[in-house]
Amino acid sequence: MTVVILAATGVWNPFPTMWDWVDRSEPISEPDVVWQQRVGGTPRSVTIAGDTVIVEQRTRVEARSLATGSQLWERKADWAAVAGGDRDPVVAVGKLLVKGYELLDPATGAVRRRDDRAVAVWTYRNLLLDARCVAATDCTLSAWEPRGTRPLWTAFLPGVHSGMLADNPELLGTRRLGAPRIDDGVAGPEGVPPLLGFPVDGRVHVVDTATGRVLQNVQPGREERLAVIGGRLLRITATSRDGSCYFDISAVDPATGQQVWRRTGVNLRTADYAGCVQREDPQGARNVLIGVGPDGREAVLDGYDGRLLLVGADGEKLLAVDDRYALVRSADKRTIVGRELGVDRAGWSRPAGGKSGAALTPYAALIAEEKPSRLIAVAPATGRELVVLRTSANALAVGPNGMIIGEGREIGYVRWGAGGAVGPPAAGDGVPGPGPGGTRLPPSQQGDCGPKNELCSGGG
Repeated sequence: MTVVILAATGVWNPFPTMWDWVDRSEPISEPDVVWQQRVGGTPRSVTIAGDTVIVEQRTRVEARSLATGSQLWERKADWAAVAGGDRDPVVAVGKLLVKGYELLDPATGAVRRRDDRAVAVWTYRNLLLDARCVAATDCTLSAWEPRGTRPLWTAFLPGVHSGMLADNPELLGTRRLGAPRIDDGVAGPEGVPPLLGFPVDGRVHVVDTATGRVLQNVQPGREERLAVIGGRLLRITATSRDGSCYFDISAVDPATGQQVWRRTGVNLRTADYAGCVQREDPQGARNVLIGVGPDGREAVLDGYDGRLLLVGADGEKLLAVDDRYALVRSADKRTIVGRELGVDRAGWSRPAGGKSGAALTPYAALIAEEKPSRLIAVAPATGRELVVLRTSANALAVGPNGMIIGEGREIGYVRWGAGGAVGPPAAGDGVPGPGPGGTRLPPSQQGDCGPKNELCSGGG
């Protein structure tokens, strides 16, 4: 009893190292990460922003040093999103149901720009968009450079969708393939598409992100679903007949209203087969689409011109896709194959389990395996191993030189080359190379502008 009283009152601690042991974190991977830290709450999102790591939690956001993991700043916020690239990142933060947002410097937390009227914000690698509404049917969309102080353009929209609040409300584009233990936002902000589709009161307003022009104001037909992908407005029709759904895809150039390509019989998985009602966006990424042909084989289509960029073999399953590559699981579920889109030759392959998940980022292809639990990063073009981790943690964010993994409140940073891998990605691995002085070039100079250069020049 005496020992308990003395310990409880702080007079004497008979076990001076006990609480240190309780607080000490077990390593979340083998080999060990460069650093491991316990954050204030379970992360909702983690993003590498230049030399910092932005951790969004339920009621606050914090920034940590990418080099050491030490906390740089913290503040209250209901939502946070990163815009900008490796050299010009910013963090947009705000409160739910409260108009406005602030743009923070990732390294210091200092306010770079403040807005008190916006109801929604969209963050991209090379642009930030916000929407302000003076009335329910009178809204203005503005585009900003990530660190700009004046809008590049403004456009009128007759209202915004009732769900458009806070950061990155859904627009009419593609629906990404998901993977267990790999966060949906692992790749960080992407380049802004050439066109965006805003749903407003049952209609779709197509906005040119280079100029702010509203190119189309379209009402979908009763059996149609509209999507804006790869610089085109897609009209996807699903018709119920003879107990089946029959699909038709028509792609329109919004600037001219002319049809530029059409395909029939390709199922983009937009319908739930309850009367062929289309309730989902088509699967894909950026300006490519994933469809299923009449023979049951999966295919990747170019949203810009409708080309078949990849047609899978019988029983193969697409695990991940972007504008350049696809990761495919073999029919026997024993192998993952990396393929370059639009190239008719075999790619790399590696053994994998039947429940393996995968994702593609600009810097690495990720593979999550079970039994044993591992996270693997490889070069997308060659399959060269960048890191192999024995861990049950999740992949949260990927950057040029490594990735953030996490489990619960624990996050850690691993550099490429850990676990016997052979160093960082090389230019031949399909990763955009550095520019002069080691800085990264803008997308238009990296060759990462989409198959038709439409992400950099607006298409054509």
